[in-house]
Amino acid sequence: MSTFWSIWISVIVLGTVFGCWWLLYATRKGQTTDTETDRTVGHSFDGIEEYDNPLPKWWFYLFLATCIFALGYLALYPGLGNFKGLLGWTSTNQWEAEVQEAEATYGELYAKFGDTPVEQLAENDDAMKMGQRLFANNCSVCHGSAGRGSLGFPNLTDDDWLYGGDPDSILTTLHQGRNGNMPAKGTMPNMTNEQVDQVVNFVLSYSGREKNAEAAEKGKEVYAQACVACHGPEGKGNQALGAPDLTDNTWLYGSTYDWIRETVVNGRQNQMPAQGDRLSDDQIQILAAYVYSLSN
Repeated sequence: MSTFWSIWISVIVLGTVFGCWWLLYATRKGQTTDTETDRTVGHSFDGIEEYDNPLPKWWFYLFLATCIFALGYLALYPGLGNFKGLLGWTSTNQWEAEVQEAEATYGELYAKFGDTPVEQLAENDDAMKMGQRLFANNCSVCHGSAGRGSLGFPNLTDDDWLYGGDPDSILTTLHQGRNGNMPAKGTMPNMTNEQVDQVVNFVLSYSGREKNAEAAEKGKEVYAQACVACHGPEGKGNQALGAPDLTDNTWLYGSTYDWIRETVVNGRQNQMPAQGDRLSDDQIQILAAYVYSLSN
């Protein structure tokens, strides 16, 4: 935060605290008596009159204590721009401390399964209960609570895997993450609109759904120039590149003419964030077993 904004925030915060104190003091000073009286302020509201009594002392002292507490809090904790407080507390430090405490508490539980092969862990009920919780906390926001995915996020419950569904591939995905990139118009950036229509029809022809058979036939040549390097001559894809199989019924971004055309024209970028810097090796081993169990 810049020095200007730091000072600006500090002035507003301290001005609010001292403004409250001044209002309290001015109100107290303007009182004509410290005891309750029968005197009114001289106004009547729908036949209701207001007594001219002072604030109750407990109320006054509570307001005063609030101001003192606020100043003490701002001295100890962040709240005045760039001033970090005398205690040096930050939400990051607290989170890291909580993580360390959790690792010390639960680390031994995870360690019991850390050396067990993924296939065996997938048959262990206790490990799967832990894996389900890890999945819910770290994966469900994208893949769904049941692992069935959504538009742009793979379904983990079928047997169609972009990068491979064997234990080693799943472990690699979790540890290192994945970066998928479908370049716009493939390796043929000068592709015309007519050629886009042709190659889309050709891709649809793999499942007999082309809109124009003549365009699909011409699209075979466009496909060979723009798409074959990743998806292969038969459209079966390439797991090493994360290029999907175009001949099945599993589509990450939709299988209609319009969806495929948008993919060809604009390309797709998709990222699976690495979990290696967030979860321990033992946790990833259990999580991989849970993901493996979803489709096995």
